[in-house]
Amino acid sequence: MTNLLQRILPTVQKPARYTGGEWGEIKKNLEDVRVRVAFCFPDTYEIGMSNLGMRILYGVMNEMDGVWCERVFAPWGDMEDAMREHNLPLWALESQNAVKDFDMIAFTIGYEMAYSNILNMLNLAGVPLHAKDRQGLKNMVFAGGVCAFNPEPLAEFIDFFSLGEGEEITVEIVALYDKAKAEEWSKERFLREVAKIPGVYVPSLYRHEYNADGTLSAIVPLEGAPETVTKRIVEDLDNAYWPTKMIVPSTEIVHDRANLEVFRGCIRGCRFCQAGFSCRPVRKKSPEVLYKQAMETMEYSGHNEITLSSLSTSDYRGLKELTDELIPYCAENRINLSVPSLRADNFSRELMEKLQTVRKSGLTFAPEAGTQRLRDVINKNLTEDEILNTCANAFSGGWNNVKLYFMLGLPTETDEDVLGIAELVYKVIKTWQANAVNKKRGLRVHVATAYFVPKPHTPFQWEKQITPEEYLRRCRLLKSHFYSKSITYDYHGPDLSRLEAVFARGDRRLGPVIEEAVKNGAKLDGWDEYFNYSKWFDALNECGIDADFYTTRGYGEDEVLPWDTIDVGVKKKFLLKERHRAYEATVTPDCRHGCAGCGANCLLKEVECDA
Repeated sequence: MTNLLQRILPTVQKPARYTGGEWGEIKKNLEDVRVRVAFCFPDTYEIGMSNLGMRILYGVMNEMDGVWCERVFAPWGDMEDAMREHNLPLWALESQNAVKDFDMIAFTIGYEMAYSNILNMLNLAGVPLHAKDRQGLKNMVFAGGVCAFNPEPLAEFIDFFSLGEGEEITVEIVALYDKAKAEEWSKERFLREVAKIPGVYVPSLYRHEYNADGTLSAIVPLEGAPETVTKRIVEDLDNAYWPTKMIVPSTEIVHDRANLEVFRGCIRGCRFCQAGFSCRPVRKKSPEVLYKQAMETMEYSGHNEITLSSLSTSDYRGLKELTDELIPYCAENRINLSVPSLRADNFSRELMEKLQTVRKSGLTFAPEAGTQRLRDVINKNLTEDEILNTCANAFSGGWNNVKLYFMLGLPTETDEDVLGIAELVYKVIKTWQANAVNKKRGLRVHVATAYFVPKPHTPFQWEKQITPEEYLRRCRLLKSHFYSKSITYDYHGPDLSRLEAVFARGDRRLGPVIEEAVKNGAKLDGWDEYFNYSKWFDALNECGIDADFYTTRGYGEDEVLPWDTIDVGVKKKFLLKERHRAYEATVTPDCRHGCAGCGANCLLKEVECDA
């Protein structure tokens, strides 16, 4: 640590964000290192250290011979001010070396509103923002994460993207770089070669052409690049790398606990959910492996809480077997076992009572829509009876708090659907009155609504987003029909979700917008303390971009989409079929009731696929 940094740390909030030195961090002798990777998370330490994917890939790269991967996080505003005042470049935690001294700079991107942080971090590091301005192999910038499934808004800043799950592809990428560095390849040669690795997308090898009305007319591969790039998956999760020797943060983080990933993918097919489609097919770990990983992780880290994680944990078929093993171990060692992501149609009071023997915490469910018709439109596969029966089951077991999450602005939504949310909430209250075992404590129902954002690689990727004004009108309409003191209602402001839609479905013309907004001070946009819509509004106007083109316009079914180069395994014809079924309010059963032919199983080597 430099003397300058030592003088700055006492003047900023949470100085432990910037020091490293945690239990479990990996340090290596630089004399034994051939490739240095600065693994950047475009948000603060407490968010990044809660990210499971970053922990996995940190371990994967550090297991490679001659490779040292170090962590880098976005500084909070007070530290950034001090860094700029004293010309202190962004650094990595393990070595305290400047990011600009690293061979490769990797970003993991899970949220569109982190784009400003990527550019701001490169700027703080003293690394040129534009890929074309970074000559040679040094400071090779690449990125992955769910946002890489539409990489185009970042195309001029990122040298290449890694698509899908990273345990195997990351090793191949870094090994190729090691070879390229040893043989002194040019950057151009390396990009041509890395593009041959399945799952790697190199933006500079594609030309985008536009129609007079601003829509895309063609995406042209250059220099032998593939027409489409298919994401990578890990088939055998039981034998895949898992970070049992995890870094233990030295300051509080958002999810300060150990995680146990039970399976990947989702069987459900909710038509609005990007993760549900882009993370297919479903692959699970065995309960035996999970139990072993849980014990090793807890013994190494000393955590007092462990969470079972997945997109829908209660859909894990080995859940009872796993928890039957884990609960006695956790009770004996005073470890709290958490099972989030439960669905109302397979809620188990028996399991929850085993997990919460001391205190009944609140229950959380996401019906998403207030009427059965609209739940069928979005393919939620959840009935009102299932919701109310689950609540009755919970209330009779002693629960008195419930959180219900909904979306406003879903395709085909009417005022009747909006008011259906209020009707459903009142039915929940009546269910509590009829079934509660302890009415003296009263009931608390927390209702939250979000502004629907159409996302790529979903059946709703072509949909219009309602205007912010219309969204707020629906929020006010819903609020006016909540009369009970038991109800607390919160709704997300529209500005952030509108921008999220712009960048989720955006194209390469948005690069200058991000750059202009960052120049005007945009950063940490996921934080209320820093998000400033006017900076983005001004940047859009300065660059001559109409946000409505990407939001309220909607996209034509025959239109070339910016992300058409990216193949997540689910076929476009299936997404179109699902869109048409949505407008018919026709439900598609989940994967366990028969394969719907989405195409994702084609990614599995040993599974025949005729999609």
